[in-house]
Amino acid sequence: MISTVSLRQSNRKNGKGYLFLDYHPPIKNQVTGRTYRQEYLHMTVYLNPTNKEQREHNENTMRQAEEIRSRKAIEMINKQYGLYDTRNEKNDFLAYYKDKVGQKDSSYIHFFRFCNGQCRFGDISMFLCNGYRDHLTNTAKKKDGNKLSHNSACSYFSRFQYILKLAYKEHLIPNNIAECLEKIPYRNPQRAYLIMEEVMRLEKTPCRYAVLKRASMFSIFTGLRISDILDLDWSDIKTAPDGGPCIIKNIVKAGRDDVIFISEEALAYCGERKESGLVFYGLNRAMTYAPLKQWIKDAGISKEITFHNFRHTYATLLMAYGTDIYTVSHQLTHRDVKTTQIYADLVDDKRRMAANAITLKKKRRK
Repeated sequence: MISTVSLRQSNRKNGKGYLFLDYHPPIKNQVTGRTYRQEYLHMTVYLNPTNKEQREHNENTMRQAEEIRSRKAIEMINKQYGLYDTRNEKNDFLAYYKDKVGQKDSSYIHFFRFCNGQCRFGDISMFLCNGYRDHLTNTAKKKDGNKLSHNSACSYFSRFQYILKLAYKEHLIPNNIAECLEKIPYRNPQRAYLIMEEVMRLEKTPCRYAVLKRASMFSIFTGLRISDILDLDWSDIKTAPDGGPCIIKNIVKAGRDDVIFISEEALAYCGERKESGLVFYGLNRAMTYAPLKQWIKDAGISKEITFHNFRHTYATLLMAYGTDIYTVSHQLTHRDVKTTQIYADLVDDKRRMAANAITLKKKRRK
């Protein structure tokens, strides 16, 4: 069916006619996904003009409305037959990007900064897109001024390519540039962790903030993320059917309620038991940056350790002491056991034996 768009008016008792476009069949809003048939133009005419001024107003308004109707009709035909409309080149690509992902989306924010807040559809080219790719991998900065991580750059550029694909599909750009762009390859992150000797050394080392030390040791003994430790309430700590302590709470990243069994030793780092209130009252994220690094350094540990690495430490220690991968996966509240597999690979004795199997050194006789 050939799409049509007609100019109509709705007459009101105030003596004015309100102009609107009537689409047949109804069209879909590309942002909300909803279909609609009428689009009001916010233009009015006098139903019974009484003077020359009102008649001229009607003529000018109807002429402008007809131009809009004609332009909309051409756009509909172009979309229906897959034709590219060169008039789109002057439209704002950044506004389109923001409508698709939201103003707070990191990929949009970085692209907005890269093009200094100005980018039309006609500006989209291989040169511009490759420049943005290089910007993400080499010069883009995070809020704290540090260089953007490689995998974050990978994620943001993939989202940018997705927006380009949508724009091509909706005939807003003439070429499928996204398919020609080289992706930023994803890298498996290096998961730093502490061995037991380092954990013991850390526990014996004084920390500037006592609550930071307690929370860190608690994370090492439970694998909880900083987000879950910050809002951990005493009401979340329960007694399990076996008589031991456990945590029942909504895990932030998992997005669901989970049960995590904890040891009495882990519970001891929580301090004096209360009915309710934050377990680690006074803890804040700022402590997990410079103060944490200083504490790690004071303990004589040269590894680059963040608070999240305490979670990795918990997982690798469980694996090293023989806990099966499915139990570790449940304790870490992973959705998929494949996520837990990387920790098993780190402590795989058979792989270590395989690595040492071939040697040029003479083996001692028994």
